[in-house]
Amino acid sequence: MKKNVYFLALFLLLGLVATAQKVEFEEFDLDNGLHVILHQDNTAPVVTESVMYDVGGKDLGANNNPERTGFAHFFEHLLFEGTENIDRGEWSKIVSSNGGTRNANTSLDRTYYFEIFPSNNLELGLWMESERMLHPVIDQIGVDTQNEVVKEEKRSSYDNQPYGQFLFALSESLFKAHPYKHKNIGEMSHLDAATLDEFKAYFKKYYVPNNATLVIAGDIDTKKAKVLAKTYFSDIPKGQENIRNFSKETPITETIKTTFYDANIQVPAIITAYRTPSFKEKDAYVLDMISTYLSDGKTSKLYKKLVDDKKMALEAGAINIGQLDYSIYAIYGLPLGESTLEALLTEIDEEITKLQNELISENDYQKLQNKFESQFVNSNSSISGIASSLATYYLLYDDVNLINNEIDIYRSITREDIQEVAKKYLNPNQRVELKYLPKEKETN
Repeated sequence: MKKNVYFLALFLLLGLVATAQKVEFEEFDLDNGLHVILHQDNTAPVVTESVMYDVGGKDLGANNNPERTGFAHFFEHLLFEGTENIDRGEWSKIVSSNGGTRNANTSLDRTYYFEIFPSNNLELGLWMESERMLHPVIDQIGVDTQNEVVKEEKRSSYDNQPYGQFLFALSESLFKAHPYKHKNIGEMSHLDAATLDEFKAYFKKYYVPNNATLVIAGDIDTKKAKVLAKTYFSDIPKGQENIRNFSKETPITETIKTTFYDANIQVPAIITAYRTPSFKEKDAYVLDMISTYLSDGKTSKLYKKLVDDKKMALEAGAINIGQLDYSIYAIYGLPLGESTLEALLTEIDEEITKLQNELISENDYQKLQNKFESQFVNSNSSISGIASSLATYYLLYDDVNLINNEIDIYRSITREDIQEVAKKYLNPNQRVELKYLPKEKETN
């Protein structure tokens, strides 16, 4: 009976995926190089306007000076300061008073700005984003103001957050040549030392139409939206072409052991991390599946073994941190009671060895496929999510239609692929082993 119910559920889910609505979109380029993507969905009177810039934490300031980190994240804040036609501090007031919301975020690979408005304010949102690109006010007052904002964010989100430094600690050891070794938020001393001219030069280099993607999604008329996009963005001058030539990393061939001390924790952690391929590669999709297999939910292998059954860990899991040039695959455990970090690591490695030497069960494989089918169905459930995906797939993956067919990549993954990828990347001699420890109290 259970088997019949299982296959009935699988049949219904596959039917739902088969009938999931395709995301229709139209794309074109302006003469200045701005790529525009339009998605019309008139089911709700809401529109999202977003711009994704091809600039992230890996792009250092002052002509890639390693003493100028954190510029892209800094501009995430700075470009809300105001423009020649939007007074300082008025950006958020304009958005909220017109029924909208706004936000931005920065990764090591890109920066994303967006507004969500009632659809009758479509033109307002486009004007504001064109203002940000065309003539923001970049002056010492804004730089000083946002410098303090970024410092407070660093204190609250990283310096004073339990386990808030773990990714920084891993990246410093995983990357020796590529700028992924730097913190996305940057070093505060670098921002303090940067001059106003350096910030202006950074803006001129990266925040230009030929380095950006504009998405207009939601309750629009595509023809009218195209006209508005041309009206507000066509006259913005094209910038220089940015050619990146980052240094390549040499393969890790023996275990790198390191330790980091965090004053905000009481329970230590063991973290292993592997340098893995770009999120564009099929192997990265396989690693997504391995993460889900190991740590998604209470029935996952690491959680069930270490937390439920053996009661050795407060928490255990795996995460695939996707990036454009190199990704990071990390596995972690927090010991419980008398368990040691070494014992946890032994148990974790045992599960990886099983993956490398045995095919996962057909039942576990089908559960994985079901989860990814379900995630695909839910991934385009909001207009703002669709807008973000369209920009991401174009700018970082070079294939906008992944918004409709990325699931086919997961469907193509076999049990043998999972085994082979585990063998290829998840070996002790290819990793960083980080002991993340409580910082001892200073004594007088």
